[in-house]
Amino acid sequence: MTKYIQEFLKGVIRENPTFVLVLGLCPTLAVSTSMNNGVGMGIAATFVLIGSNIIIALIKNIVPDKIRIPCYIVVIATFVTITELMMKAYSPALNRALGIYVPLIVVNCIVLGRAEAYASKSSLINSIFDALGMGAGFILALLLISAIREAIGFGTFFGHNIIKGYEPAFLMVLPSGALLVIGLLMGFFKVIKTANKGKS
Repeated sequence: MTKYIQEFLKGVIRENPTFVLVLGLCPTLAVSTSMNNGVGMGIAATFVLIGSNIIIALIKNIVPDKIRIPCYIVVIATFVTITELMMKAYSPALNRALGIYVPLIVVNCIVLGRAEAYASKSSLINSIFDALGMGAGFILALLLISAIREAIGFGTFFGHNIIKGYEPAFLMVLPSGALLVIGLLMGFFKVIKTANKGKS
């Protein structure tokens, strides 16, 4: 069980897809202006990650090597379509807010990268815990970035005012604000990683 916990924690901290592996930055920059959007995108990507990792881990031995990438993309696209239809049915406002970035999960480097680099070479259980860890790491990254950008850029937290009379710093809701926040958080993760290496 310890092995599976380590597999999960790897995606959250040591190999965080946003702050360490620097993957999936396009949707991160675009949707992290509010925490509602960040959580929505994180959950959608996690669902696709888990579903595609499970199917790819199950079919890896029967898919010919020459067509494995097209097959993986079909699997991922299926789960993205399910996600998009569910969002349109149960959360149309979130679906409109995320826009094109939900269909673009098909080519998200995190999802395709885990399918090719991990699920296609690992057992089913390991692939599930890898997807859960990477998904949790992506949600954590989006939450951190969105919380900072929304709080400073709008003076709100999950859409609710937190400081009366606060003058928003609109720089934070612009792309340059997203790059600034991501850069600072990447630096923070790098410091932690270096400190942990020094202790070991």
